[in-house]
Amino acid sequence: MSRRIHTTDVGSIACDELDELGAGKEGWLVENPNLLAALDTHSIALANRTIVLILQFNGSGSRVKIRPDLSPIEAEYISAIEWLVFDEIRVLALGTSCGYLLIYSLNAQLLHRQIVYPGRILRLRVRGTKRDLKEDTSSEEVCVVLAGVIARFDGSVIQSMLHRRFQETQDQFWDEMSEKSSFEDPENSFGRLPYQLWNVNKYGSCADAAITGIMPPPLMELQSSQRYFCAVTIGNDAVISAFRLSEDRKRSLVGSILSKVVPATFSTIASLSSMFWRSEPKSVKKSEPKPQPFAQAFPLTCLKDSPRKGEKLTLSPSGTLAAITDSLGRILLMDTQALVVVRLWKGYRDASCLFVEMLVNKNMGASSSAYHGNVKSDYCLCLAIHAPRKGIVEVWQMRTGHRLLTLTCSKGSKLLQPTYRFDSSNGSSSSYAPLEAFFLNGDSGQLSVLNSSLK
Repeated sequence: MSRRIHTTDVGSIACDELDELGAGKEGWLVENPNLLAALDTHSIALANRTIVLILQFNGSGSRVKIRPDLSPIEAEYISAIEWLVFDEIRVLALGTSCGYLLIYSLNAQLLHRQIVYPGRILRLRVRGTKRDLKEDTSSEEVCVVLAGVIARFDGSVIQSMLHRRFQETQDQFWDEMSEKSSFEDPENSFGRLPYQLWNVNKYGSCADAAITGIMPPPLMELQSSQRYFCAVTIGNDAVISAFRLSEDRKRSLVGSILSKVVPATFSTIASLSSMFWRSEPKSVKKSEPKPQPFAQAFPLTCLKDSPRKGEKLTLSPSGTLAAITDSLGRILLMDTQALVVVRLWKGYRDASCLFVEMLVNKNMGASSSAYHGNVKSDYCLCLAIHAPRKGIVEVWQMRTGHRLLTLTCSKGSKLLQPTYRFDSSNGSSSSYAPLEAFFLNGDSGQLSVLNSSLK
């Protein structure tokens, strides 16, 4: 009886350039907390504080280095990394420890730079849901997570900006402008993308967070055109917290009056004082960009269980399930719509989780898609759990299914998944591309994919 093979090699990233990121030492990929990784369909980006290396693993062998212009005074460094894929446009988004969002092209050209909020960006999340029979609304977004703060950029806004930037590059206009003004005043030269900002630190600062989707407005509230989002946070003080996020930034009556009266009063006093005390003109200093005001965030629930601390958060494609790992080696499966924990695993310290889609007991002869490839209904949602201390990866069927697979995983490996693709085709392709999990072996540089079929 032949042995079943559950992974397939897709390429290798081994090269001399990896030495700048610490390669060569056993376990370098997983033991360095500052080493970040983001996977795309044909590329992988690795970042280590001040440098980003983009590698192709499909055989082309092309390599790109990005060295962002970071502030030495603030000891700024790269704290988050993620791909943004819009049809034919592929760019790399970076978050810094000073709260800046940077977007680079594949030839290391800075396309956008914007302050989100002062503080270290913990995570960049890209997700979306498209309108179909199960979803009444569609939503595509880039979520920026800081300690106690969540920002949301609409995917269509970023896509429009990128189309405009690439058009300027084709017209050979961007090169001239970038030399003159890119680093003189980045906020003005690049423009400012609109976004929503919420304060979610009511139960303490968060270690990770995610916007799970659109939710209905509160009961007994008048219907309006604004949307409400559900956010789930994890942290040290509260293992799990949930908030209803509103797009409304309305303040109280007193706050509105003060916001108009106080600036006018100071402006009048300043103008009068300049009339009596004429002084030498002072050099104009570039003012720091002010953070955007917070929109309203309403707490829904929280789970406090000291000394347990939330560590990592993973969302399902639809956002209805969240897998949360904690400091006691437990994994909680949460229904983000009912806001209840529906499943619990124990004994998985330092674990990481990814949602995947697997072909389970599919009858190819009875399937209507036998001659046209697989469709979404052929797959079932599963949770892949990487337990590095045990050296294994387990695959469990959602929500209450049994364990489908257990396979060994090399020490020094990292579990990765390609980012969400902002696809305007609305799934017109005849064959469905399932959600997959990849294994990157840092010691050998080999990248492999978990097979979707268990046969």
